[in-house]
Amino acid sequence: MSRRPDILGEFTAEHRAVEDLLARIEAAPPLSGAAGPEGAAEPAAPGGAAEPVERLIGQLTDLLFSHCAAEEEHLFPVVQHDVADGGAMVFRCIHDHLAIGQYLADLQSLPPGDPAPATLLRGLAELLRRHLATEEKELFPAARKALPAAARNALAERLRAERAEIAEAGPSGP
Repeated sequence: MSRRPDILGEFTAEHRAVEDLLARIEAAPPLSGAAGPEGAAEPAAPGGAAEPVERLIGQLTDLLFSHCAAEEEHLFPVVQHDVADGGAMVFRCIHDHLAIGQYLADLQSLPPGDPAPATLLRGLAELLRRHLATEEKELFPAARKALPAAARNALAERLRAERAEIAEAGPSGP
């Protein structure tokens, strides 16, 4: 039986998923609302092989909101309390999370045909890659050093239980 990852392993796996989605977005054809030279929408990729970038951005948005919220709820309070200079690390990460959220909100609010998505996506990708690297090179090692394995595993189990409960409840709303 394989061992389940601790909280840092869970978040690192999500970082890889974010990087994968970014690569797929960067390789995707332009947003379908972007007008071509004749003013018509860009055609879909031949054979329908490429995923629509709008859907990929939606997946990235869902993943990032879930991921950021989970870090802020489950990891950051412990880091702030138990890691030397943890408060400053958490502050920088929350600042990045707010900027990521702003990029995502800006992307979702653009009208069809707006030329800004490419610029926003480049800025978001740059911010995300820097943020993920900072967490993995500074925050996660500091948390690993300060928190015993049992505590990291307990945090991961709590996170998985919460997510399973949310998944069982299904989508909410009108």
